[in-house]
Amino acid sequence: MTKIRMGMIGGGEGAFIGAVHRIAASIDGEIELVCGAFSSDRERSLRSGAALHLPESRVYGSYGEMFSREAELPADERMQFVGIVTPNHMHFPVAKLALESGFHVLSDKPATFNLNEALELRTIIERTDQLYGLSHTYTGYPLVKEARVRIKSGELGKIRKIVVEYPQGWLAHREEDSDNKQASWRLDPNQAGISGCMGDIGVHAANLAEYITGLRITEICADLTAFVDGRELDDDGSILLRFEEGAKGVLLASQVSVGEENAIRIRIYGEKGGLEWHQQEPNTLWLKWNDRPTEMLRTGADYLGSLASANTRMPKGHPEGYLEAFANIYMAFAGQIRARAYGAEANERAMDCPGIVEAVRGMTFIELAVTASASDIKWHKFDQH
Repeated sequence: MTKIRMGMIGGGEGAFIGAVHRIAASIDGEIELVCGAFSSDRERSLRSGAALHLPESRVYGSYGEMFSREAELPADERMQFVGIVTPNHMHFPVAKLALESGFHVLSDKPATFNLNEALELRTIIERTDQLYGLSHTYTGYPLVKEARVRIKSGELGKIRKIVVEYPQGWLAHREEDSDNKQASWRLDPNQAGISGCMGDIGVHAANLAEYITGLRITEICADLTAFVDGRELDDDGSILLRFEEGAKGVLLASQVSVGEENAIRIRIYGEKGGLEWHQQEPNTLWLKWNDRPTEMLRTGADYLGSLASANTRMPKGHPEGYLEAFANIYMAFAGQIRARAYGAEANERAMDCPGIVEAVRGMTFIELAVTASASDIKWHKFDQH
């Protein structure tokens, strides 16, 4: 039983999300980073690799070089999957070449630069028969999984109302004019795509709503805004949602909500009860009722279901957070790779990982939100590609 061998594209000097991916992948001791092309600048890539204590022979100046040279190594030495942590415009070309070179892919979200690329990516995955995962991190929290199981069991009854919010305040001013690398590419349509706020965080909120409820969005009515003068991409948005089975919803996403940090939260109401979860207080899930007191569920407690327990590492009272949720995505994906390698059936935990279905739905959501906001038509159907 050897570690799953991981490569990385992007995530070098000055990158935020690359370090998060590396920490998350390493938490459970199941995955080892063995190679990388950390920047399109060869010298920067080499410096980044040296800082990560990788041998120079396994640090590359381009993703093409990396895939070509890794494929030439013995099967028990070369990487088995690649983590893609580049700006959005590079997700598709890197994933395409990785899959066609025989490597599994775990990509940061959104999956691609546009919907057409996501649809082509799905075809490539089917043709190459490689595994694909997507880092919708918030679905990795134990109590998010518990909420999903409780709703699926019918405990809340038929779902009526979903309210999901994702406010941040870090782009309330023109950070893109400073040396803030994270702001500059996220607000550049040539790198981020057609949406800023909705493409960056709104898609997380939409995914979380669908994941917990098990219901798909069927129609949206959107109003996106660029509040900061001179910005080409939206920094705020409000969306009305219609779901399967008659449920209605509201999605609010903003990166100009002054004073907010990373305050994703969700409230769901059914015929019998409701629930509420906040990412900044992730170890608590509230269940709400009309006929009895509100219940507080806590991560690590014995009364939680098997899926939440399988994604919890510490005894109750020891906080788990963002990195552990991220690690749960990596552990699930590693479980799929290990099962594939041994010709076994992946278990429930391994299969509970966002993939190409969520990738296509995410890109559909982003493009439809932009289209709907620019239209005088109220409701726009969410095409089931």
